[in-house]
Amino acid sequence: MLAKVCSAAVQGIQAFPVEVEVNAGSGGNKIIIVGLPDAAVRESQDRVCTALKNSGYGIPQGRTTINLAPADVRKEGPIYDLPIAIGMLAASDQLTTDQLDNFVMVGELALTGAIRPIKGLLPVALEAKRMGVMGLLAPVENAAEAAVVEGLSVIPVGSLREAARFLSGEERILPVKVDADALFSEAPADAPDMADVKGQESVKRSLEIAAAGGHNALMIGPPGTGKSMLAKRLPSILPPMNLAEALETTKVHSIAGLLRSGQALVTCRPFRDPHHTASDAGLLGGNQNPTPGEISIAHHGVLFLDELPEFKRSVLETMRQPLEEGRVTISRAAGTMTFPAQFQLIAAMNPTPDGKMPAESNCSPREIQNYLGRISGPLLDRIDIHVEVPAVKFREIADARPGEPSEAIRQRVIAARNIQRRRFESRPSITCNARMTSRDIKEHCRLDSATSELLKMAMEENNLSARAYDRILKVSRTIADLDASENITAEHVCEAIQYRSLDRQIWG
Repeated sequence: MLAKVCSAAVQGIQAFPVEVEVNAGSGGNKIIIVGLPDAAVRESQDRVCTALKNSGYGIPQGRTTINLAPADVRKEGPIYDLPIAIGMLAASDQLTTDQLDNFVMVGELALTGAIRPIKGLLPVALEAKRMGVMGLLAPVENAAEAAVVEGLSVIPVGSLREAARFLSGEERILPVKVDADALFSEAPADAPDMADVKGQESVKRSLEIAAAGGHNALMIGPPGTGKSMLAKRLPSILPPMNLAEALETTKVHSIAGLLRSGQALVTCRPFRDPHHTASDAGLLGGNQNPTPGEISIAHHGVLFLDELPEFKRSVLETMRQPLEEGRVTISRAAGTMTFPAQFQLIAAMNPTPDGKMPAESNCSPREIQNYLGRISGPLLDRIDIHVEVPAVKFREIADARPGEPSEAIRQRVIAARNIQRRRFESRPSITCNARMTSRDIKEHCRLDSATSELLKMAMEENNLSARAYDRILKVSRTIADLDASENITAEHVCEAIQYRSLDRQIWG
């Protein structure tokens, strides 16, 4: 007898339908899985057979052929255990049901018959909704993740027997319900706050501008000045994520296996701080079966690279395309996958190998040149804001008064982002000033003649590139938005220019 079960597979951050066909026929007892299965899928026959026995069912007699269609796409992982088991029960007349076409099923089976959670359940749920099926049978532990998809009935099943009884109508299981609005209202406990940072008002101002316009920033200063402390507090002043951003971020985290048990949605902006020994694959993603790297896991959040010159130059250079395009493309023999990477880069570094400013350093000019040369000019040009982080003075450390809280700064950032949202209402791909194209810059960053002449002098004096010119205009536009000014003034441009002069002083 032939049975067909609906399932799905994840490729990149998208899912596509997979039909699990099980045919139980005559011949010697043998189970064959076809349809380009990987090792984990081929091993599923042992897991499934043992789970069937321990759940009180029999193994189909004769030759059992399992086909995973489409047959020309490689199938990976243990997510087909549940649909294969259900198909074997239906094909051997141990399960009588007319519901197989109405539900998409995924799940890994334990030898006891229990259903374990899987990675990438949210993309599967979105694909199930697109397919127009009645619902999705999902593991209990991460069913909430799938339940955020509106209009899809998500049935949580904890064991193979429970799933079979539900499909046969012997047991009723209520769908999982998730209140997305309530998830967004839950504030994380003990979140870092800008009020904890003593002094560094000029650096806080630059990070406020970076948050308001989505700009990348580089902090340069000696050790112990609070660079890491400031970077870790940047998410606290960023605007909250909307549902579309949360779903995109959750998809990436789901595929990477980073969601906690029972977590339905990533509602806080991610903050990722990989170590400087990270490889290309660790940062961009990769391996034989491409998975998201740190820059994709930081999607819609912050990627913090501390000790920037200590990263391999090849690793840093591979970030240039994602910084420009907001996505990363990984090519392998099996195919090409694209992951989203609209992150905000915050980097920190010492000005010299011994941590002192070049004029005070004991290092030789060659040592300093080699140290700074690990960061290329094209990469620096893609970082909008360069700011010096000086040593904190004693009177600032000893000051008992708290600094300005993150919430107050965040409200100004949200107001500036709202201006940008209205400005780019007809361009949904432009989410903030940092994402403006050349055409948008010409339209929204017009300068009067005096301000334009001021910018020209600064460009010539500092020998800035054409890309730096665009960056100055984008930052000027953000500063004007923070002031709720429709026009960019000379004051706005002057402040933006100072965020591009530090790199020329140090790199010379």
